[in-house]
Amino acid sequence: MTNQPVKYHEGNFPPKRIEWERLIPLIGPANAALARYDGTLAALPNAALLLSPLMTQEAVLSSRIEGTQATMGEVLEFEAGINPKTIDPDRTADIHEVLNYRKAMRRAVELLEELPLSQRLIRETHKLLMQGVRGENRSPGEYRRVQNWIGPPGTPIERAHYIPISAEKLPIAMSQWERFIHDQTKDKMVQLALLHAEFEAIHPFLDGNGRIGRMLIPLFLYQEKLIQSPMFYISAYFEARRDEYYESLREISRGKDWTGWCSFFLKAMTAQAQENHQRATAILKLYEGEKDRIMDLTHSQYAMKALDFLFVRPIFRTSAFVREADIPVHTAKKIIKKLNDSGMFRVLREAKGRESALMAFRELLNIAEGHKAF
Repeated sequence: MTNQPVKYHEGNFPPKRIEWERLIPLIGPANAALARYDGTLAALPNAALLLSPLMTQEAVLSSRIEGTQATMGEVLEFEAGINPKTIDPDRTADIHEVLNYRKAMRRAVELLEELPLSQRLIRETHKLLMQGVRGENRSPGEYRRVQNWIGPPGTPIERAHYIPISAEKLPIAMSQWERFIHDQTKDKMVQLALLHAEFEAIHPFLDGNGRIGRMLIPLFLYQEKLIQSPMFYISAYFEARRDEYYESLREISRGKDWTGWCSFFLKAMTAQAQENHQRATAILKLYEGEKDRIMDLTHSQYAMKALDFLFVRPIFRTSAFVREADIPVHTAKKIIKKLNDSGMFRVLREAKGRESALMAFRELLNIAEGHKAF
């Protein structure tokens, strides 16, 4: 019956057969696009600083796949000090999940300096992802001890879309998954496709599996030295094709179609490597252009400190800039006024009473969003 739940593909990982002839035409373009993007990463003077808006956008989109509604602008406004009482409680909860995603990803990168990509690293990352948010009572950092299933809220297991592996068999499956990370395979990109799919199929945690599974992608690319900074943003492709993404994953268990999933994944990697390359290039161009412009406008030795602050905090209160940019107060006020007068910012909220103005670094945010959102 077609409405029967799809059940985990026990005994079918690693897959015994991949149709390489179908994948070879896709592997070359994916690796070439990734290499081109990595070349852009190498050109960035400080990738972590310059690409921080893209990291926030990745956190927003990966969380949105799981049902959150928060936008990048809302997350950055919240960080800039917008009073949470003025925001819908559900939206505030969404924002905290996005912020946790970013924290967890940063922690995972730190752990990679001392640990290989492993179950231990994944559990530590998951613990931080679920800390203090919805789902924090669902065993952060621990594998589930009960059966879970996937379907609309309130769906009984008999009508689930998908039923992952049983809890008692989960530890063995995760050990097998971990061993496969370190296997020698024909192609690293296909290996990554299989790792992501198997992690999602096992669904080892009670919550947060999708987000952890997507974090695996830049972490694996970085560990395997396919990119020199752990910054690869995949969720835009998956979010735009959410139904196809989930259906391709389910087809692995339903019809053992590992090749179909790998095909989808390689196309995603090619498209997102190209997109990431374009946005990183645009950000680098903006940084270099604004560096010269701010120097010309301010004639200040603090011009670079001002610019770096704006790239990390593209939505900010003017009082925070004066307080935190590590620039003398009088100079900071002059710089921010000159930049605002030049048209660099969009004023999101005018100064009111004790609250200083809320500003948006328009062009950087539009690059990160991929359209004119500001």
